[in-house]
Amino acid sequence: MKLWILRHGEAEGHARTDAERNLTEHGRGEVLRSAAHLIGQPLSAIIASPYVRAQQTAHLVRDALGFEAQIRTVPWLTPDGSPLQVLEKLDTDDNVLLVSHQPLVGSLISFLQHGHQRQPQPMHTASLAELEGDFPLAGLMSLVSVKNS
Repeated sequence: MKLWILRHGEAEGHARTDAERNLTEHGRGEVLRSAAHLIGQPLSAIIASPYVRAQQTAHLVRDALGFEAQIRTVPWLTPDGSPLQVLEKLDTDDNVLLVSHQPLVGSLISFLQHGHQRQPQPMHTASLAELEGDFPLAGLMSLVSVKNS
């Protein structure tokens, strides 16, 4: 299976709450450049954080790819989410795109690759990580690439 992990694009510095921050124009461009790396990939699902900037990122990717399935919105992909909880909830062997935030994305990549979170993967806004493995389990996936927009 392949697992792609996409950090949302650049967002506004301030909003009423962190969850309500919108993507900036620059952030929208970053996301579209990252989405280009997914063209032709065997993507079967897009799962995203409920935060506005992650939802906007997921919808931009979905539209850019002409992906027909609905985006699955889940509460366990927020910035303070737990990599262990993500793996418990991600009960799939499909090729999935996760759209989330730091520090979760960096910790999750480290957890999948090394089985621990001591060296989180640096992820800039709209960075796209590609991992491969038989199943999304701690320490059993290989990091194929990280593309920065």
